[in-house]
Amino acid sequence: MPFVGVEVKGSKRWLNFYIFRFQPIEFVKPFFILTIVQIITSNWIKNLNLAYFASFILLLSIIFLLVIQPDLGQSILLISTWISLIFVSGVNIFYLSFILAFVVFLFFTLLYLAPEKFSYIVTRLTSFMDPAKSGNFQSQKATDAIREGGLKGQGMGEGVLKESVPEAHTDYIIAVVSEEFGSIVSILIIAIFLFVAFRIIKRVVNFSNNFYKLSLSGLVSLLIFQAFIHVGVNANLLPTTGMTLPFLSYGGSSLLSSGIIAGIILNYTSLTEKIE
Repeated sequence: MPFVGVEVKGSKRWLNFYIFRFQPIEFVKPFFILTIVQIITSNWIKNLNLAYFASFILLLSIIFLLVIQPDLGQSILLISTWISLIFVSGVNIFYLSFILAFVVFLFFTLLYLAPEKFSYIVTRLTSFMDPAKSGNFQSQKATDAIREGGLKGQGMGEGVLKESVPEAHTDYIIAVVSEEFGSIVSILIIAIFLFVAFRIIKRVVNFSNNFYKLSLSGLVSLLIFQAFIHVGVNANLLPTTGMTLPFLSYGGSSLLSSGIIAGIILNYTSLTEKIE
């Protein structure tokens, strides 16, 4: 949020309404998916490749605002979701490969042109590749907490991760759950996300309306990618990104986004029988 955003820990991601703080990107995510689907499926742009390019320009405009915050996690999430969405829509694999190569080129160009601003990305990647280096404190604490929790956990309120790691109630909530309630509960939570995705995909396969099919595919991809990026960071399988877990992490903006996604999914799956 340039000019009007509130800076917290070096990033301008929030709007301050005095009574509460709001993170606009959480509100943007579900409607970004719907807008992309509208561009691809409508008759606004006759040429499909041109429609893909227009959606890519929209993606870049949002990614640009995210990168200058900086906010690497949400950028990765939106790019991954956009790729999955256009892949499902039937994009030519060579066209997709070209776009991916262009995104990678832009990424390294930013690192080269502004090394001071984006040095934190290099630090996170190097600390992830070499855990012995400094900068991997939070992820190491999270994996230690998961290990200490075992299968049954330490008991409600007995975990120490929430007191030793900043933002544990948002970015490391699955590790907190694992430490206090055990890995069995964490696996159950992951299984619930997978079950929800399976049920949606099972319904999507039989849809004939492209708008609803792509919308549901994009929304469930957004939900699942966010959940698994969060779990991957907590289990030290991915570099630290600061991603919340839908429905469970603390934060009104995140809960609002998850609620909007769930509401649209429920609405579309209930309407398809009448629309097909």
